[in-house]
Amino acid sequence: MENVSFLTDPIFLNSIFRFVAPILFAALGGMLCTHVGITNIALEGFIIMGCFGAVLGSYFLKSAFLGVITGVLFSVLASLLYAFLKVSFGADEVVVGLALNLFCSSMTVFLLRSIFKVTGSFTSPDLKGLGIINIPIIRSIPIVGPLFSGHTALIYISWLFVFLTYILLYRTAFGLRMRGVGEHSEASATLGVNVHKTKYIAILLSGVLCGLAGAQLSLGNVTMFVEDMSSGRGWIAIVANLLGQSLPLGVFLSSLLFGFVTSLSFRFQGLGWASELTEMLPYIITIISLILVYIFSDKKRKRPSKEILAYKNEQMNHRIDG
Repeated sequence: MENVSFLTDPIFLNSIFRFVAPILFAALGGMLCTHVGITNIALEGFIIMGCFGAVLGSYFLKSAFLGVITGVLFSVLASLLYAFLKVSFGADEVVVGLALNLFCSSMTVFLLRSIFKVTGSFTSPDLKGLGIINIPIIRSIPIVGPLFSGHTALIYISWLFVFLTYILLYRTAFGLRMRGVGEHSEASATLGVNVHKTKYIAILLSGVLCGLAGAQLSLGNVTMFVEDMSSGRGWIAIVANLLGQSLPLGVFLSSLLFGFVTSLSFRFQGLGWASELTEMLPYIITIISLILVYIFSDKKRKRPSKEILAYKNEQMNHRIDG
């Protein structure tokens, strides 16, 4: 077996969170949709729109910051279309999600050829990428320094959003309404909650987060746009949300797992492993995770709740007394 000393290599350690951030952003967006009762499988399309929008804004506006804003706007527009079809028209979320993924992928290819007159990929010296932030003191600590320092602002912001989404869901009135809509929308409506508005906001927030994911991919991890450069990260984010049980900390840990495996696959490829094998690793972990989610969720469904057990005990006592 290959020497595993690369696990402490600064380059490898620094790459982990670069692969984690796009998955984490998208998974947090999917988590918000889950809490309002929507399984958003259009995350892949939102991300690719964010990728293209970020490159477009960075190139024409000569600013990485404005590129990120443009990427977010592109992704939000895609999420608005999804919300319009799903919430306003009541379309099937699976059909709409698949259609949006195909539409966004094709749209970015069309725009790439129409605006930049190229096919496949676009890069230019005029593109402004996201800068690296080196944290004093921490940067000089072995292992810890390369792992937590030397990242773009978006990577640090992705960590912040784990706490922000927790506060939103569990420490605000709007978060309570979101969870209420997801658990029982009819009951929430009778209490005066605008169900459609709540779902719209959740979907648009997922668009914002996926836009940040796309901007990190095209302006942070690299400084270019490549057709379909989201490379299945939206689908992995869906699994990360499932594996994390739609909890902010759980989503963070599951995203960390997928990011680590992705980084590991690139390193194995650099060590001479066949690219066909290494590129499969993230998806193998995804399949295993789905199996585990199914097993544990199935056990949870079969396990009777405390209310059901109490009811059964009460019925049994009545029979005995009778």
